[in-house]
Amino acid sequence: MKKRPVLAISVGCPAGVGPEVAVAAAARAINARCVLVAAEEVLQRAAKIRRVSTQRFVSIHNVKEARALTPGQIGVWAASERLSAPALPGHPNAAAGAAQLAWIDQATDLVTSGLAAALVTGPVSKLAIATSGAPHSALFRGHTEHLADRLDASEVVMAFASKELVTALVTTHLPLAEVPEAVTADSVARSTFWLVDLLRRLGHRRPRVVVAALNPHAGEGGLLGREEGTRIAPGIQLARGRLDRAGIAADLFGPMGAETAIRLSAKGDFDGVVTMYHDQATIPSKLLGFGEAVNVTLALPIVRTSVDHGTAYDLAGTGKADARGMREAIDLAVRLAP
Repeated sequence: MKKRPVLAISVGCPAGVGPEVAVAAAARAINARCVLVAAEEVLQRAAKIRRVSTQRFVSIHNVKEARALTPGQIGVWAASERLSAPALPGHPNAAAGAAQLAWIDQATDLVTSGLAAALVTGPVSKLAIATSGAPHSALFRGHTEHLADRLDASEVVMAFASKELVTALVTTHLPLAEVPEAVTADSVARSTFWLVDLLRRLGHRRPRVVVAALNPHAGEGGLLGREEGTRIAPGIQLARGRLDRAGIAADLFGPMGAETAIRLSAKGDFDGVVTMYHDQATIPSKLLGFGEAVNVTLALPIVRTSVDHGTAYDLAGTGKADARGMREAIDLAVRLAP
């Protein structure tokens, strides 16, 4: 059995609910040693809002201290970047944007250095980061793309996992008008392969995966679009070949109309579904398991999980934000951690 792995948790935007749900979830974590990466004043404020005693905070400087955390203690990474200007709840600023990007990078470094076994991330503001003026921030479009670049990953796949639905995306944070060109045989094969890998790690010995169509009614034989025949079906064939070469057993189906593929997957006929674009995955994922679905980045050299919700600036500072998503992200990180 795994013995309470150390998790590095970047808490997200200091003006959002991320610090609150991170502190609340870490306070209840019994299956992991949680090390929060954020400015101490941000965590102090979050603890006060969530009525968590700051006496449970333990400054962490090295692996030995992280592994010595006992149930009930919350690690705080001592090297966290401080805010150059206050970030009031619900009011992000440039300093908040720069800080949350720095915290992502610091938490990632804790995993790659071996201090932590997995990375868990809180909700960030893409706009606050991209307009912060911090180095390399202007191109930030999300954790998935940023981590792929920072970790020099040749492939990266966004996925969402809950009890009701497990789905991997072929495209991520793109304008909808750019999606059809980004759906290629190679991108379909990549997402299908890594979804099978995730499902095996979650306990499915021979995963059954269905690949959704891009167009209504799976293109209606080309009448409503041709991507199913020219890109998605060839992608499924490429995935079969890649799985065969890797010696991995799986059953692949599709392309199938998205509404049918998702419904049958949620029903249990399939173990997972490959979706073509962001909202095709996130709408059913959040309808079926909002607050419990976990964002997982596949194909990285590290394990990374995240909450499936945003910064919720309207709830920041009220103490009403639901911490279930962060608890689920922690639990899944424990399951996937090496």
